[in-house]
Amino acid sequence: MGQIPTLTTTRLVLRPFTLDDAPTVHENVGKWDVARTIPNMPHPYEEGMAEEWIGTHETRYDNGGGISLAITLRADGLLIGGVGLRINSAFRSAEIGYWVSPSRWGQGYCTEAACETIRYPFVALDLNRVEAHHMTKNPASGRVMQKLGMLPEGILRQAVYKSGDFEDVALYAILREDHVAGGRAR
Repeated sequence: MGQIPTLTTTRLVLRPFTLDDAPTVHENVGKWDVARTIPNMPHPYEEGMAEEWIGTHETRYDNGGGISLAITLRADGLLIGGVGLRINSAFRSAEIGYWVSPSRWGQGYCTEAACETIRYPFVALDLNRVEAHHMTKNPASGRVMQKLGMLPEGILRQAVYKSGDFEDVALYAILREDHVAGGRAR
């Protein structure tokens, strides 16, 4: 597929992760506040996991399986989070996921990054659907999805087993036609 793209917004640069980002990734996703609401995020986040994860990005992108981008501040390049798409080309769909450092919560960075990331598969990959899930105990993530123009499609009861508990998960999605019609974040 070529080189992993870099996307820009007013305040952010969404760029490929590098191994130099591993300490910051480890520090942020290792925090329980971040890991507790991301179903597939291990906790504790062991040494070496960030490097291993970053090492999979190029192959995953080249194979058409997805894209992972570092969310960095445009002003100074500071890494504050991550956003990614898991692509299912057979169904012309993708699933978006994101995380932001707790010190940056409530500042609109996640919505800004996700908005640009959602635009990418509709424009560059000719996909028809982007969906997202959030654990119902994390309503802030659901608000991000709503700001993106995603519509709720239901609750998956006890769909995730995390830290000894079964958790409900809300499913949201946006279609290409919704996005083109202006259903995206304003």
